[in-house]
Amino acid sequence: SKTLRENALRIQALRAHSEWFNDSLREDIEMSSLVSNLKNVLSAHDKYIQDQLQRNGIDLLQGIGSFVSKEELEVTRVGGSVERYRSKYFLIATGSYPRHLPGVDVDHEHIYDSDSILSTIYLPRSLTVLGSGVIASEYASIFSALGVAVTMIDRFPAPLGFLDPELTTKFIHAFESDGGRFIGSSNVSSVKWDGISQVVTTLEDGQQIKGDKLLVAAGRIANVRGLAIEKAGLKLNEQGVLDVDKHCRSETDNIYAAGDVIGYPALASTSMEQGRRASCHMFGIEVSRASTVIPSGIFCIPEMSSIGMDEKQALEENGAVIVGRANFSEIARGQISGIQDGMLKMVADPEGKEMLGVQIIGEGATELIHIAQMGLLHSWNVDQYVENIFNFPTLAEAYRVAALQIAGQR
Repeated sequence: SKTLRENALRIQALRAHSEWFNDSLREDIEMSSLVSNLKNVLSAHDKYIQDQLQRNGIDLLQGIGSFVSKEELEVTRVGGSVERYRSKYFLIATGSYPRHLPGVDVDHEHIYDSDSILSTIYLPRSLTVLGSGVIASEYASIFSALGVAVTMIDRFPAPLGFLDPELTTKFIHAFESDGGRFIGSSNVSSVKWDGISQVVTTLEDGQQIKGDKLLVAAGRIANVRGLAIEKAGLKLNEQGVLDVDKHCRSETDNIYAAGDVIGYPALASTSMEQGRRASCHMFGIEVSRASTVIPSGIFCIPEMSSIGMDEKQALEENGAVIVGRANFSEIARGQISGIQDGMLKMVADPEGKEMLGVQIIGEGATELIHIAQMGLLHSWNVDQYVENIFNFPTLAEAYRVAALQIAGQR
């Protein structure tokens, strides 16, 4: 999806400067050409991982694992042979798979899930997206940037409800400015392929939305299928994930788990750190206390990222806050790069001294957020963002602009 996003950004930029070109995007463009460098990206990453395994003396067994007991695993190998392995410790890092909705027949030809959507042969003219979480919003905005007529439908009034409302408002504006359509506070009564050329989605109020293709993006489920975790004394909790302690150790003391299979925050970055901490704890290697200052990155178009408290959380904890905003349209680099919907929002305590959190929307948000991360980790106050010099012209200047606005209110 990130590879497709990069090409969507390129196409969006070309479309924004159409006066420079005579040609337009072909209507029969194949999806494979839009992710043409995907094979190179995957093979390079695969080689890196293989080299890491080999360099550290790690054996890779390809097959399907199933617990026999808490100390024994049965592996069905690719050729069909079955082998058993005993181990003092196990780490479950089996990821997740897409959640399907009851009554919606995902056939991977007309109706897709988030794993199969990239396998469509041609770029559709129109796409209906069910859901408004991270995956739904990412794919909806990416396809919209590619020129597809996208309609996103959800039962919630706004997408990405866990984010600061100012960011989601700007995201909806950018999405709809690009030709997308968001229908919130709506329940779906049926989804059917008409047998000819359209997937018809009928809402409870009788409204019908038609699209060439439909994407079901209703979240993901912990992938423990066939793993027979009950034989190892494990079970999924009410949220459908494995319970673990601060060391990522499960209820069975020699079995650890990391990543999507243990639920929130289900980020690649946190999953890798969970795996590292689990491995260290198994073998008695001391690690520092786990950081609670974790940046979230959402790779929509435009990007969004957040760290620390947002305005609502800060108000609930402190009773009052001072907020500074820096719109990218007022930053020189934002004008140069044409990032008009971007914004950095800095939240400070009632005295306007301590920075409590930062939220960013706009291209570069997932990189910019790390400046706030370092600030929170080292307890920088607002004035340190004022007194320090940022390169000009850069988007990072937004930190100084937001901090100056807080200082002015103070």
